[in-house]
Amino acid sequence: MTRVLVVEDDPIIGEMLTLYLTEENFDVQRVETAREGKLALGIYNPDILLLDLMLPDANGTELCAEFRQLTAVPIIVISMKPSVTVRIQAISNGADDFLVKPFSMQELKVRMEAVLRRATSLSPAAKPAKALHAHGEAMPDIDQGLSLDLERRTIVLNGEHIETTFSEYEIMKLFFHHPNRVFSREELINAVRGIDSFINDRAIDVHVTNLRRKLEKNPKEPQYIKTVWGVGYKFMNP
Repeated sequence: MTRVLVVEDDPIIGEMLTLYLTEENFDVQRVETAREGKLALGIYNPDILLLDLMLPDANGTELCAEFRQLTAVPIIVISMKPSVTVRIQAISNGADDFLVKPFSMQELKVRMEAVLRRATSLSPAAKPAKALHAHGEAMPDIDQGLSLDLERRTIVLNGEHIETTFSEYEIMKLFFHHPNRVFSREELINAVRGIDSFINDRAIDVHVTNLRRKLEKNPKEPQYIKTVWGVGYKFMNP
């Protein structure tokens, strides 16, 4: 049974989420503060996190970054703020999706299932838990170059593990499987979020910028992720 951690202080919304998701065969635990949420991550070990951005002890999109540092599970933000700026900030800080209150419970379920599918697509049971070259062959000795560690869901650069957000890793996974192929921003949006989820061109650009900062010696002259002007991006592994 999928475990859902709900961090929501509004008693009405919190109860609605708990009742609906329980009826849909999810295992649900709800807490009301950021502190309780962080403690529950280790104790409850959720598969997905529903996070309100306005809590009694913390608020703002920085909450996404704080929770992302503690867990790699998908995070869906549920917020009263409809601002596009807030949405982009939340996604850039590690959220995997964003829903504005009030929202359809059925839509929430569909989005949860979408991010969970992507989160489990590279589970160790499904694929070998080894680092890969860009073309997919296993690497017995990772000292130089860029590769993926499927078990830890990290990028390995010259033997060093580079931590990424869920979405950054999904973008790199797509690039690795299709080196030298040019991807439009729309293709990257659909691959990372799913067609029904919120994200836009600007958010993709932010993810690529963050990846370049983590991977490139000179992000302004990238060697791995190239911009194809007027189209999108492509990955090259020198």
